[in-house]
Parts: sequence; C-alpha cells; structure tokens
Amino acid sequence: AIINSTITPNMSFTKTSQKFGQWADSRANTVYGLGFNSEQQLSQFAERFQEVKEAARLTREKSQDKTELTNPALDISAPQELSGDLHSPPLQPASANGSSGPKLYHTESCDGEMTLDSAQLKTLFSQGSIGESPWELELFALQESNAKLVQALHESNVTVEQWKKQLTAYKEETDKLRDRIIELESQGEAVVTVATHNTDLSQSVEELETLLKEKEEEIQMLRTQKSDVNDLESDREEALLRLQEVENRNADLEQQLQDVEQTLVDCVNDRERIQCDARKLLDILDVKLYELNDLRHGLAKIAEKEEKS
Repeated sequence: AIINSTITPNMSFTKTSQKFGQWADSRANTVYGLGFNSEQQLSQFAERFQEVKEAARLTREKSQDKTELTNPALDISAPQELSGDLHSPPLQPASANGSSGPKLYHTESCDGEMTLDSAQLKTLFSQGSIGESPWELELFALQESNAKLVQALHESNVTVEQWKKQLTAYKEETDKLRDRIIELESQGEAVVTVATHNTDLSQSVEELETLLKEKEEEIQMLRTQKSDVNDLESDREEALLRLQEVENRNADLEQQLQDVEQTLVDCVNDRERIQCDARKLLDILDVKLYELNDLRHGLAKIAEKEEKS
C-alpha cells in the first residue's frame, strides 16, 4: 500500500507507543498511522519526517507564498528495511499487508471509510498498562480515533437523512405517476411512455433503498467501533482501580509491619529491662545472703559463749 501525504511545516509526527506513530492532515481531514517492527525503525521514520518537514518550512520561507505548500509528498510503499540511507527517497518503512512487516491503519472521516485494528490497540493498551505514561499516550490516540468515529457517524447520519428525504420525494413522485398512469389508461394516452418512466423511477427507488441499507450497515459498523474504544477505556479505568486497591492494601500491610516491628522493639526493650532488674535483684539477694550468713555465724559464737559461761 502507498500513502501520498503532502507534508507541511505545521504537521507533527507523534509516537503513540514504542512501535506506533501517527500524523494528521487537517486539509484532507485524515489521520495517518504507522506500525513498525522495532523502535529503531520508528525513530528513523520520525527523523525522516522531520527532515521533510524542515525542507517544507525552508521552501515556504523562500517562496513567501501564503497559499498551502505543495512540496514533494512523503511516499510510503511496500515493505523495505530502514537500515539504508535515510536521505534516499522514497522512504519505504511500512506495508498494509503481511504478518512480518509493519502494520498500517488509516482513518478517513470524510467518506466514513475506517480501518482501525481494535484488537491490536487493545493489546498495545494491555502492554502499556505497566506504566502510567504509555497509558496516557494510548488513551490520547483512542480519544482522537473516537472523535473521528463520532464525526464520521454524524456525517453518515446526515447523509442517510438526506437519502431518506430524497427517497420519500421519489416515492411521492412515484405515487403521483401511478395515479397519472391510471388516469392515462382511462384516457388511452401515452401509456407506454409513462410506464417506462415509472419503471425508471422504480429502479431509482430500489437503488436508493440499497444505498440506504448500505449506509445503515456502515453506521452500525461505526457504532461497533466506537463501542470497542469505550470498552478499552473501561478496561483501563478498571485496571487503574485495581492498581489503586493494591497500592492501598500494600500501604496497610506496610503500616501493620511497622506496628509489628515497633511492638517487637518494645518487647525486646522490656525483656532487657526485666533482665537488668533481675540481675540487680540477684546481686541484692547475694548481699543479703552474705549478711545473713555473717549474722548466723555471729549468733552461733554468742551462743557458744553463753554455754561456756
């Protein structure tokens, strides 16, 4: 697949994850997104994009023309490794087909044609749930895609309403022509011409009904894609809530651990104090026993003296 995009100085290439990036073309009301096999390829493409953007800015300054710049477009064609010279056009980092090459998603709100790999984005979202910053980047990309889907859905609804009004007008005209046919049959004038006209109108009505059905299916598909984006945001919010609960539980456990450690320290201090008091009591007891022993010897001597006398 080839993407022809005119790069202007006010465009910017945004890295939405380690292997994905995108840029917006406001004139074409289009967002281009690219996926790469490695972060190195993404960085090389971003550098090449910046070079083309700088060249466009220099061209605008030289020409001093306020109209939109029409410098050479950035071509993105079939798979090719980015290890070559980055200054050799055209740059070929991405492909829309094949499992081994990078993947491409392309969103166009002007005609309602959108190809958004929701499963792939959900996988990237799950991988990015390790840290807060990747979540924010993925959420930004999802919100931008969601806005595009809503805009395309609104435009499709407006188009369907217009087709419905036109279909009603055709049906009213068909009814009038049928009445006219009945009148002409009664008068016997130009029956074949009116019948042919009626057949053409009936065919036009059938075509409009088919187109209306296709538009309704397209609206249903857009609503489904929008629902997938909302599901991803809900999963992210649920993961954040679980993470908050785990953090709160971890804080409680840490507090309990600190309390247990403090209790253990207090117990150790009490034990040391009791041991110290016990040693003091033992020392006092030894002294008292020694004094008691002296007293016993003294009493024995006094008793001996009394017996002798």
